[in-house]
Amino acid sequence: MQILESDKRIVKPGENGNLIGEKGETLVPPSSWAFLPAGDAGITRKVTAKGVFWRVEIKMGRRTISQGIWAPTSTITLAQEEVNATRITDEYKKKRVSEINRRDKKQELYDVEFCKAVEVYLGFDEIYKPIEKKLARAVTDHAIPVGSGTVARTQMIPIEKRAAHAVIAWMRHQTTDYDNVKISRIKGERRAVRRGFALESVTLLLNYRQGSVIPDTCPLQKAIDKIQIGNE
Repeated sequence: MQILESDKRIVKPGENGNLIGEKGETLVPPSSWAFLPAGDAGITRKVTAKGVFWRVEIKMGRRTISQGIWAPTSTITLAQEEVNATRITDEYKKKRVSEINRRDKKQELYDVEFCKAVEVYLGFDEIYKPIEKKLARAVTDHAIPVGSGTVARTQMIPIEKRAAHAVIAWMRHQTTDYDNVKISRIKGERRAVRRGFALESVTLLLNYRQGSVIPDTCPLQKAIDKIQIGNE
């Protein structure tokens, strides 16, 4: 196969170690190429800047995930050497410390902001405010870690909606039988099942918002109790 000077392709894994091109064609990387797994953005950027690479992508639900890139071995080796040479300098080390501190501070601020948004969404009656705070903290701890891939990490929707989705997602796993349900492989079936469990969760929350008497059998109360035991 002839490789052009600007050969950029999006491929997906095929059988027997082969790759599948965008038109469904079977592709085999040249023998002089190597695979660079995803994970080091600095090296990947240097390799892709050369203009010759095949990016291996897979679909996970609605998300497209890059597994890495195929590129000339010489290009990858040179990129690794250049990046590693930069990373051992004092200037780079100071810059990284500054970046990490800035990222951690940003994460701390988002933690507070998101937790407050969750509390606002919950909107429990005054008698259930202690439970509201415990639930908001549990949802926040689950939803906002960097790299979690949850809806709380997206910037595509307002934080109010992120908080609402995060609560329902947490309750889906903690207060419903969702994890044990066998979902048919029918288009739209998983979404329909989630919608049904979401309605259950909203009904549970309504009792706390209205200040109703909560029975001992309440799934949400049981979930909260488990959190309390685990943190004691």
